Amino acid sequence: MICKQIQITTESLEETQLLGQKIGALISAGTVICLTGDLGSGKTSFVQGLAMGLGVPDDYYITSPTYVLINEYPGRYPLFHVDLYRIEDPVDFEDIGLYEILHGKGVVAVEWADKLSKDFLSEYLAEYLSIHFEILNDESRKLTISANVPEVSALIERIAKAWA
Repeated sequence: MICKQIQITTESLEETQLLGQKIGALISAGTVICLTGDLGSGKTSFVQGLAMGLGVPDDYYITSPTYVLINEYPGRYPLFHVDLYRIEDPVDFEDIGLYEILHGKGVVAVEWADKLSKDFLSEYLAEYLSIHFEILNDESRKLTISANVPEVSALIERIAKAWA
């Protein structure tokens, strides 16, 4: 269920990172961000900006944890960067520690969140922010940012104001 939704177009990798940085500055501990979109659509670039907004030190290089599945970075709140691209079986979620970090004190950014079933989302995540990345051309991306519950809708409004 979508309670509120906005669309933002970024015109470069740097703008995608800037949007991530602005959102990182606005969010609080316990925020879960579900990221979806094709390969190369900007999900990892967004998380790099998110890390900047959360105050992750510059000496941490943010890369997609495709093979290790979860990277953790220190910041204002710990950032857990999850990549489900290689996950085949929902049972693996328990094996990689996903359940624990979803209810922790950090911020969780989940790439390839479309691998999470609707049942999983409703059972394990009461609220989350969804961001879908669409490739418009080599540089431009359309990001559709959605809130699943009214409590997250206020965050969407703050994001829209920060981006304006």
